[in-house]
Amino acid sequence: MATSPILFIFCLSLLAAASEASTAHDELVKYGFPVGLIPADIESYTLNRTSGAFSLGLGGNCRVTLPPDNYLAAYSPRITGKIVENRIAELDGISVRAFFKWWGITGIRSSGQDLVFEVGMVTAKYPSKNFDVSPQCEGRHSSD
Repeated sequence: MATSPILFIFCLSLLAAASEASTAHDELVKYGFPVGLIPADIESYTLNRTSGAFSLGLGGNCRVTLPPDNYLAAYSPRITGKIVENRIAELDGISVRAFFKWWGITGIRSSGQDLVFEVGMVTAKYPSKNFDVSPQCEGRHSSD
């Protein structure tokens, strides 16, 4: 039985669409951020290109150790915010443990070389290169 040319073209178009599909990590790079700001374990994401509103789904809580000072960061199962070129605002769902307390990161700015993390009115600046690799969630076990 010969393969239908229409079926063949349909399959090729699906493959092309899949190879062009963007990931949350790709989107970060497009907006001027390194991929390591979010864990490798992103299960889903949405992005409204008009408003910049985004939502990331992790499928559960996630903890990672952030370089260079080995701060413990906690990611909620759902992270939301608004992203524009070199700026993430209204961030909700990422906290960092410092000075024996959990602090919510409310925004992040990028200058290319450095990242400035906002915790309310307080900021902390780190080299962007510290976030070149997406961390794996600590303590998660694969269901394989």
